[in-house]
Amino acid sequence: MSATINPLANPKGGKKLCELCQKPAYLQCTKCRVTYYCDVAHQQADWNSIHNKACELLILIRSPAPLHSWQTDRDHHHMQTQKRLEQLMELSHAESKRRVSEGKYEEALPAAQLSLRCAMDVYGPNAVEHVPAYLLLAEANMGFLSQAEGYLSKAQWTTMKTLGCSQVILHQLHRTLGRLYTATGRYRSALLHFANDIFHASEEFGLNSVVSAGGYFLMANVFVKEEKPDIAISLYSQVTSIWHMHLSKMVEHYSQRGTQGEQHFDEAQLAEVDQMLNVMLEAQQQGVNTHQSAMLSHSLGQSALLSHSLAMFWFLCRDHSKALDFGRKAAEFSRQCEEQNSLAESIQSLIQEVEKHITIQQIPTIQQ
Repeated sequence: MSATINPLANPKGGKKLCELCQKPAYLQCTKCRVTYYCDVAHQQADWNSIHNKACELLILIRSPAPLHSWQTDRDHHHMQTQKRLEQLMELSHAESKRRVSEGKYEEALPAAQLSLRCAMDVYGPNAVEHVPAYLLLAEANMGFLSQAEGYLSKAQWTTMKTLGCSQVILHQLHRTLGRLYTATGRYRSALLHFANDIFHASEEFGLNSVVSAGGYFLMANVFVKEEKPDIAISLYSQVTSIWHMHLSKMVEHYSQRGTQGEQHFDEAQLAEVDQMLNVMLEAQQQGVNTHQSAMLSHSLGQSALLSHSLAMFWFLCRDHSKALDFGRKAAEFSRQCEEQNSLAESIQSLIQEVEKHITIQQIPTIQQ
């Protein structure tokens, strides 16, 4: 997997630097031979984070360009390299985002660093397209707040000097700032940034979009920390309604068009949505255990909606075992709650569809 670098093999004046820390490198990846490390620990960290998926692509990007005599050939090679850099930037960003969603911040860092380097190579220095990578690095460094604040300062400065900065970038910036202030206990500032996050997200995607719902969810988490459960539950209910409607439309589309094999969520989205829906379900179930009368009915109704949402979510992700478990939970909550009796037919229909898929999977393949 690694080999010691022979200094005599380097071109004169060409020192190899570690992929992660930019210190002098002494090891080389034996698979791609274009990536270098200062020690085994950094090589292993990079491999676990992104290099195992990026290794072959890096060969095409970092290998010396062939000598072309024609300008058209040189232009074609440059264009292909740029496309591969964009592909690598998206790949590394998605991998880092997934690990951040799973709470694996240390594993997210090498992928986030690679995403930033690719953005710099593609767009040049000081471009607004660097901001998503800065924000991802800030999130991955939440355990090291001074470093996180440094990346956020770069992101803020870049957006401030960019005229007409997109609503998407601004919503991402405020969301990450809100997370930073939440982590440092500055809840008033966090709520202000989440409010700005929701404003910019709703301008781009709509007030009742699942993107805007992410801001409501994070704002609700702050109110939980401030011990204001009524406000938090109200916001959770808004998020639940948005996601339930969104997933219901996706399942309806699936049923009508039979999008077999279509991937509805990437790995980062899968981890984020799963975590968000389960946090809200746990909060509502605590309400079931503590509330009485009208509040109990509301908590049961929300638990039914969330369990149904999770059943639809895992059905779309083709994890039929989890879909069936949550479908049965949804049916039970619905039976206990008069508010959500209207859901019963939809829940039962989903359970039957899931059971049909499970039965098909269990039929042994007939040997030809």
